[in-house]
Amino acid sequence: MSVYQIDPINDPRWLRFLDSHPHASVFHTPYWLKALRLTYRYEPVAVTTTEPGRPLEDGLVFCIVRSCLTGHRLVSLPFSDHCEPLVTSSTQLSELLTHVQSIRTSQGWRYIEIRPVATPELDSQLHLSESESFCFHLLDLRPSVEEISLKFHKSHVRRKLQRADREGLTLEQGRSSTLIQQFYSLLVLTRRRHQLPPQPLSWFQHLADSMRDKLVVRVALKGGRPIASILTLTYKNTVVYKYGCSDPQFHNLGGMPFLFWNAIRDAKDKGAEEFDFGRSDLDNAGLISFKDNWGTTRSKLTYYRHPEATLKSSSTLMDSARRALSVLPNICLTTAGRLLYRHIG
Repeated sequence: MSVYQIDPINDPRWLRFLDSHPHASVFHTPYWLKALRLTYRYEPVAVTTTEPGRPLEDGLVFCIVRSCLTGHRLVSLPFSDHCEPLVTSSTQLSELLTHVQSIRTSQGWRYIEIRPVATPELDSQLHLSESESFCFHLLDLRPSVEEISLKFHKSHVRRKLQRADREGLTLEQGRSSTLIQQFYSLLVLTRRRHQLPPQPLSWFQHLADSMRDKLVVRVALKGGRPIASILTLTYKNTVVYKYGCSDPQFHNLGGMPFLFWNAIRDAKDKGAEEFDFGRSDLDNAGLISFKDNWGTTRSKLTYYRHPEATLKSSSTLMDSARRALSVLPNICLTTAGRLLYRHIG
């Protein structure tokens, strides 16, 4: 079986294929890929068994990451919580992965990584090994709003929503430059608290430009002051929570639950069938508990590499920088993010 390489941003067959495929997500789309390329200079590429000129029947999309710090590699996909191989059989998946493995050495890639939602049937000859695992949460939006809200934790969600109402929190949403800047200011606070640099501002600007009305920034305000914000992406029947941030001085006011509840109701009103709460590190018990409290379904999300992962390059790079990052002024912290993240995807 022949394998062909295509440009998923400029080949019109790719978006038509995604629109008809039940497992395609926002992370597969040309909009997401274009923002990755503009911000981090990654090169998107997809492989398929469909010959040129015919409607696509399968596809596996990657970005080529070139880094002098963490090495060159092929990742499906950088900064994406998941990216399901769009195939109809394990045979198709084996053909596509065998092809990219066969050219790995000649292309100078240290490894190839895939990030499926479902555990794939993997041919033992592919020599793929588990590299990282996460918790993954989904909320089913098909029941009524009342049925959905009945599953919320009484103390950790419902009471916080009542507190937000008593505090008179207000909501602004959209993708204006003002909202993106408010979101980013809160993101810098949050990332500093976690001893991590923020993603570059240009990443969110490129995302907003590329995604257009598929991206929404929501900001919770107390007396006109931004206290919490989330960024969501929409594709077909799924709304994806991708980023969240807040001012710790106002955590007790219920800003984050207020934003999530507004996003969930809005998604439901617009006909979405699931709300993707995204991945969580397995050792982040607080975040996992927060997502559990919304009546979500929790599963395990596992990434796979070839050859076997021997070093978590991006984690090692970030861990070594944490102490210094925690004391840097904001301008240096954001500069560090701009310089580091292109090596981490």
